[in-house]
Amino acid sequence: MFLSRPILLFLLLLPAAGAAESPRQRLESFLSNLHTLKARFQQQVIDTETNEVRLAHGTLYVSRPDRFRWEYEGDEGRYIVADGRTVWLVEPDLSQVSQRSQKAALAGTPAGLLAGKLDLDHDFRVEELGAREGTAWLKLTPRDERSPFEQILIGLDGEGVKRMEMADRFGQVSNLRFSHLQRNLPLPDKLFRFEPPPFYDILQQ
Repeated sequence: MFLSRPILLFLLLLPAAGAAESPRQRLESFLSNLHTLKARFQQQVIDTETNEVRLAHGTLYVSRPDRFRWEYEGDEGRYIVADGRTVWLVEPDLSQVSQRSQKAALAGTPAGLLAGKLDLDHDFRVEELGAREGTAWLKLTPRDERSPFEQILIGLDGEGVKRMEMADRFGQVSNLRFSHLQRNLPLPDKLFRFEPPPFYDILQQ
């Protein structure tokens, strides 16, 4: 007896469906052999106490291990640079910069994970939430009490990390959407260096 064409196609597709990557596997595949990353981002920050909503966008650069640049677009021109030892929050509009030890600043954070220093199971409790609308979701709960985040949701599609939803310990929720992901392209070292100008105020955190 011959199988009808629809049933035959269904049976042929079964192995592929069974081999689909889990959310965790998608994240591990994305981070595997990742040396550099450039992506656009849109950021929405919600204060859950006041319901104030702030919007921003810009570009993320990562050079593994240990270095990244989070660059906001707009008149203020603010950006964050991690050079492997120090995280710098640069505020040109105020002629000031805040600095903090990178090890302390990135403990239990998504930036630490993308920059390549954190171990998934050592640094987070990991829960797979399944997939919806083509996006696979992971819930990460930082084990380090120094982490500013209570929980982090990571959404992945076929290209890699597409969404992040982060709830911090100060009543804020940050929603991030990434687009135009480019892996392993050459990035200039100057993106990940910062020398405070002599007229800048330097704040320690």
